[in-house]
Amino acid sequence: MIKFLDLHKINARFDTPFQDEFKDFLDSGHYILGKGVTQFEADFLVYCGTKYAIGVSNGLDALSLIFKGYLELGVLKKGDEVLVPANTYIASIIALVNSGLKPVFVEPNSSTYNIEPLAMEEHITTKTKAVLVVHLYGQLCNMKAIDYLCKTHSLLCIEDAAQAHGAEDDLGVKAGNLGDAAAFSFYPSKNLGALGDAGAITTNNEALAQVIKQLRNYGTSSKYVNDRIGVNARLDEIQARFLSIKLKALDADNSARRQVAKHYLQGIANPKVTLPYYDGAKDHVFHLFVVLVEERKKFVRYLNDNGVETGVHYPIPPHQQQALKTFSHLDLPITEKIHERCVSLPISPVMDAADVDKIIDLVNAY
Repeated sequence: MIKFLDLHKINARFDTPFQDEFKDFLDSGHYILGKGVTQFEADFLVYCGTKYAIGVSNGLDALSLIFKGYLELGVLKKGDEVLVPANTYIASIIALVNSGLKPVFVEPNSSTYNIEPLAMEEHITTKTKAVLVVHLYGQLCNMKAIDYLCKTHSLLCIEDAAQAHGAEDDLGVKAGNLGDAAAFSFYPSKNLGALGDAGAITTNNEALAQVIKQLRNYGTSSKYVNDRIGVNARLDEIQARFLSIKLKALDADNSARRQVAKHYLQGIANPKVTLPYYDGAKDHVFHLFVVLVEERKKFVRYLNDNGVETGVHYPIPPHQQQALKTFSHLDLPITEKIHERCVSLPISPVMDAADVDKIIDLVNAY
C-alpha cells in the first residue's frame, strides 16, 4: 500500500539529531518556554523575514491569538466583519467566531481554489475591518491584488499560512511576511511538522507581538503579574527543538514536493480528473496535491483497491457543518463543488519515484 503520507519515513531522517536534542532537553531541567522555544522563534523569524515570531501551541490558537491581540489593542472590536474564504478548513472560521468577530464567506477562484479578490471587494461594507487569507493547499493567494484592496479600504490582512511554510512570491517574500500578521500550524502532517501539536505567529508589529506573548502565557507580563486575561497556549519546548532541526530541511523538502507535483502534472492525462493550477513558481509548496473528480467515492475506492491511500481536504465546507449552522443558508456553489469533488493524492518529500509513476498510471487508467 502506498501511504497517503508516511510520517515515520519523513521523521526517521532526523532520528540522530532528535535523540541528541531530547537528551539535552532532558538534562536541561527547563521544560517550559526554555532555550528551545527562544531558538526556534529566532530561527523562524529569520526564515520568514519578519521582525517577530511567537511560538504557540497549535495553528488554531495562533489564529485566535492574533485576533484577540488586535481586540486587546483596540484595533478590532467585537462584531467587526472579517472576509474569509468559504472553502477553508473550519479552524479559520472557529478562530473568528470564538473571538466575537463576524466571518463573511467569500467564494474562491475556480482555478487556484484561493480566495478571489474580485469577489472580496463585493463583500466589503462599513463593518469590514480585516481579511483572513488562507494559502490553501500550499499556494499563495493573489497577494498583490489583496494588498491593494486592503490598502484601498484600510483593512488588516491576516495570513492563515498553516499549509504554506516556505512559499514565496516573485520577489522572494515568504508566507508569514505578506500581511500584518500570520498564523502557522506545525501539525505533524504539515510541510514543517512537529511530532505533536505546535504553532507560531509572525508579524512586524511590535505592539501586537508583545500582547500575544503575554496572552499565550496567561496574560503574564512578568512572573505572577497578569496584565491581561490570557490563555495557556505556549509552544512546547521539545517540539520547538525538533522544529528547529527540521526547519533546516524545509526548503529542500518543498523542492522535492514540487518535483513530485510536476511529475503528476506532466504525467496525468485523464479527462475525468481536473488537475490543480500551477505555473511553476515557488509560490506553491504543495502541502497537498488536490484533484477534482465527479464521482469521488468511486475514484477513492478504485485507488484504495489498487494499493493507494488518498485524502479528502475537505469533505464538508464550513458553512454546511453542524457547528456553523447559522451560515447554512449561504449559497456558495464554487465552494460546494470543490468540497464535493476534491481528492488529495499522496505527496511528500520522501516519495519513491516508482510510487509516483504507479499512481500516475492508475489515475490515467481510471
